[in-house]
Amino acid sequence: MADLLPPAGAAGTLRLGDLTVNRLGFGAMRVAGPDIWGDPKDRSAMRRLLVCAFELGHTFFDTADSYGPNVSETIIAEALHPYPAGLVIGTKGGLVRPSRHRWDEDGRPEHLRRALDGSLKRLRLERVDLYQFHAPDPKVPFADSVGTLAELQRAGKIRHLGVSNVTVKQLDEARRIATIVSVQNEYNIGNRADDDVLAACTKAGIAFIPWFPLGAGRALGSAEVKRVAASLNATPAQVAIAWLLAHSPVMLPIPGTSSIAHLEENAAAAALQLSATDLAALA
Repeated sequence: MADLLPPAGAAGTLRLGDLTVNRLGFGAMRVAGPDIWGDPKDRSAMRRLLVCAFELGHTFFDTADSYGPNVSETIIAEALHPYPAGLVIGTKGGLVRPSRHRWDEDGRPEHLRRALDGSLKRLRLERVDLYQFHAPDPKVPFADSVGTLAELQRAGKIRHLGVSNVTVKQLDEARRIATIVSVQNEYNIGNRADDDVLAACTKAGIAFIPWFPLGAGRALGSAEVKRVAASLNATPAQVAIAWLLAHSPVMLPIPGTSSIAHLEENAAAAALQLSATDLAALA
């Protein structure tokens, strides 16, 4: 008897360079404490959540050194190392957290080298599957930051490179320096400001990883989202995730949560099919 497909696998797969992942990933930002700062209240519960995420079919985990800072990566290793076959971990560097409510850009080459080494140590890896430059630093030439990561890739510490929070122009510049397999920008059913970046990724076959895929909850209050959800006996969050999956073949949503109940709800969205009428209503 064939093994049953785990829920998050129902949306099919996507390529990250030479790696294949299920199209519905897991964002591990919220395994850190409140405001993505410090340790979670129940560390063992977050470890169980991460194990459950993989068992549900999330084969791509997204994290960053700034989540905590340094907390999310550490808990991922505690929960899952040695890593199961098929799990792909993406992390990011280039943002620093001098205090709870600050996210400051730091794209200096020396910082990125230290940040990558720190991530490798916390994740207990010699090479990270996907390393993304978290945000352009207005004080540092973009090419210097991406060029440093390209050097670290040639040194064997990075398998694949991505960029985050970029414009089309910056994506083009990054692609002239190195092979870019992913872009991670804010995008959801209620915020489509980066349609041009998504279009560029779709044309080039580059994975687009939307952060805040549920709009931090804001997009879920829309009357149309609620109506479609009711007609499908689904939740607004499931409709928002299904819309992303239907919107572009390169979309790789990474909804995150600290709740197993919400994790299971989100995973079930991979199987939700929106009709042409539904999509037109949500357009």
